[in-house]
Amino acid sequence: MIGTARLFRRFLSLLGPKLIATLLAIASTPIIVRLLGPGLYGDYAVLLSIYSLYMIPISAAITEGVQKFVAEERTGQWAERVVQFYFFSGFALALFGAVLLVVATRLGVADHFGEGFTLYFYLLGLYVFVDQFRGLSMHTVLGFGLEHISGPLGVVKKGVTVTAGILLVLAGFGVAGLLVGHIVASVLVALIAGAVVVRRLSTRALINPPRSVPYREFLSFNGFNVVLVLLVMSLFHVDVIMVRALVGDEATGFYKAALALAEYIWIVPIVLQGLLLHSSSTLWHEERYGELTELAGRVTRYTTLLVLLMAVGLAVLAERVVPLYYGEPFAVATTPLLLLLPGAIGFAIARPLQAICQGSGKLRTLIFAVGIAAVLNVVLNAVLIPVFGINGAATATSVSYGSMFLLLVWSARRLGYDPLVDFRAGRVAVTTVGTAGVILLADGLFESDLLALIVVPVVGAVVFTAAALVTGAIDRDELTAIVSQLPLPERYRSD
Repeated sequence: MIGTARLFRRFLSLLGPKLIATLLAIASTPIIVRLLGPGLYGDYAVLLSIYSLYMIPISAAITEGVQKFVAEERTGQWAERVVQFYFFSGFALALFGAVLLVVATRLGVADHFGEGFTLYFYLLGLYVFVDQFRGLSMHTVLGFGLEHISGPLGVVKKGVTVTAGILLVLAGFGVAGLLVGHIVASVLVALIAGAVVVRRLSTRALINPPRSVPYREFLSFNGFNVVLVLLVMSLFHVDVIMVRALVGDEATGFYKAALALAEYIWIVPIVLQGLLLHSSSTLWHEERYGELTELAGRVTRYTTLLVLLMAVGLAVLAERVVPLYYGEPFAVATTPLLLLLPGAIGFAIARPLQAICQGSGKLRTLIFAVGIAAVLNVVLNAVLIPVFGINGAATATSVSYGSMFLLLVWSARRLGYDPLVDFRAGRVAVTTVGTAGVILLADGLFESDLLALIVVPVVGAVVFTAAALVTGAIDRDELTAIVSQLPLPERYRSD
């Protein structure tokens, strides 16, 4: 299908930069961990979790909305009206959020988190303001279908953040230096992306008062989306905050290290999630439900196969990866990592489905489903962390993550499409189990950790691809169609 081929090429334009950004994260994380140590790294992790949760009502009311509605291409200078509405709304929310955080800090809220947090919270206030415009401009670029611009800007954001942050840590500024790195990167990306957006719009239409704006439609989506994102983000951050409160800063550093590794298997699902929100919005708006089902079915199966391959490899190599990557003191993070992986697989498969459901604009069903997972997450963490520490947190979070797959499949069917229409569960299972056996055997052949980390993943990828073709988890024609869209000079072609 021509549309699918075009979508795949747009996906590749986001995937390449995302892989580069992930490699930057992989390279920089052990440096940051070693420079800060477990305690300060735990403080940094808690700050990012606090920031992410705090930004939900500020940012979630803006970013997904502008991305969704810009993509719908309605008549009458529609894009200008959308951007105008979200810019002024975003500015007001950012200013309010920054001022509120500064006032709360002045009143002593930061003192409850420990020494140095007053400065950190002031920096977070500045970060709230500048990052709002980074998010607004980047999501507008995505809404216009400019993935080839959005992707590289993500690399710029990550590159500037880690470079400036590490240099400032080396200069003696610690966690504050890392926060300044985030601020500098956000300002730069906001300016570049904003310039791209302005060039695609009529300046006169942006300045003049809008003739008509569907405020009710915008506000309804924004309000429900804030609730949805709050519930989803709670799955990412409540466990970290609870570990810090109930166990301590050093344990939080170990736990965050395990989380960071587990989340690396989300590389492709995150890219798909970013792409499918505005892409599926167009299909929903044009009532092309058959194409939605076909798209969701293929995305779900392909994502499952890729995520399972990555998770199996990481699980087998975990005892080598964790101490080599973070340092020997972090070896205790191996068990939480293994406990997190099953749930991380389920959440990875669910992420693209969340974007497709959001694209419908009908968020009540999605909110109900994610709400169940969020409540389950809080309850299980509250029960298990006091008894089992970071292993309890990993178990609770894994169960909550895994529930997202079942809940999002239910949501999708309620909304009118079936993501499991061609799932091939038995064939996928046989492929995974067979590959896991080969990877275990290959891992046992190497005493050198570094050599095993180089060779075993390659062996696993080759065996997994061959097994998937033999079992029929993926068809030869499907694989050929995917390869034909890769940006190789002799194969690349446009529609």
